[in-house]
Amino acid sequence: MTWLALVGILAIDLPYQPWGFNYDRDSKFRLIEEYWEAEWKTVEEDFAEMRALGANVVRIHLQVAKFMLGPDEPNLAALRQLKKLAALAEREKLGLDITGLGSYRAGDVPKWYDTLPEAARWAAQARFWEAVAGTVADSPAVFCYDLMNEPVVPSKPVKTWLSPVVLAGLSFVQYLTRNLAGRPRDEVVRQWASLQIAAIRKKDTRHPITVGMLPGGFGGFTPKEIAPVLDFISVHLYPKSKDLAAVRRHLKLADVGKPIVIEETFPMECTMAEMEAFLVEAREKAAGVISFYWGNPDDPPLLRDWLKVFKKLKPGSDGSARRERPSGGSRAPETEK
Repeated sequence: MTWLALVGILAIDLPYQPWGFNYDRDSKFRLIEEYWEAEWKTVEEDFAEMRALGANVVRIHLQVAKFMLGPDEPNLAALRQLKKLAALAEREKLGLDITGLGSYRAGDVPKWYDTLPEAARWAAQARFWEAVAGTVADSPAVFCYDLMNEPVVPSKPVKTWLSPVVLAGLSFVQYLTRNLAGRPRDEVVRQWASLQIAAIRKKDTRHPITVGMLPGGFGGFTPKEIAPVLDFISVHLYPKSKDLAAVRRHLKLADVGKPIVIEETFPMECTMAEMEAFLVEAREKAAGVISFYWGNPDDPPLLRDWLKVFKKLKPGSDGSARRERPSGGSRAPETEK
């Protein structure tokens, strides 16, 4: 599907093409909750700069440890700060892709959360989403909720909830279960996603819901199986010079009748020209693209150079049709159960 398909999802009278940045950390590798109180001015400056770089959406990543004090006890101070962030996004005319349930800094994961059995852990996650959605449901700045960043259903039993794969000291991948116990992977995915979606829909029936999926086997997430309970498909694609065809295959696998957003992409293992060519080609299938911004466009130089290219690639920069999302917010249909 092309970007035009998002009109049907958002029930708005203008096409909305998500184009922006992951604001997952700053240039010092600090997560947003680690500085958004003491250094609020920094956040304000970053949002203004992302807007100036052509963004209309910012993907934020919220940590369980910062938003939940216990299995059923939301952190009201963190929720107030989230509401403040939504107000900032509204002023800057930026939509928020609110990605939750992060445990990116393993050392911060509370013992109560790490020792919960599967069912209780899922219930605590649902309580997280109920609290978050209840805080921002009325905000016109909300673009969507992303249930979790790159969740995985392991094919074999694992001992921990976090994947051993760590990038720059951060754990971006976590498991939904530690033991399938004979269940099909797709069944675990649907049960978990349906529980989290139901929690959001208790408070917010308006905004779209998705989940950020890994490429390849999608960590047990098969787009055609999960699509019925999602409003759109989110894929994370990083082109590699040695196999440029791979991202095209993954994008094709994600084309299952729902709009697609490339929710993460960056020229880590390809040339700038190869990255640009991929995104130009991807316009045929992708409704939008979200890359990265880390608070300092000059650090590293690769980011500085990429931001120039990314701004040039924004739909409408080459004369193609582009319309901004209306300031009145969006409305999504009830998610299928």
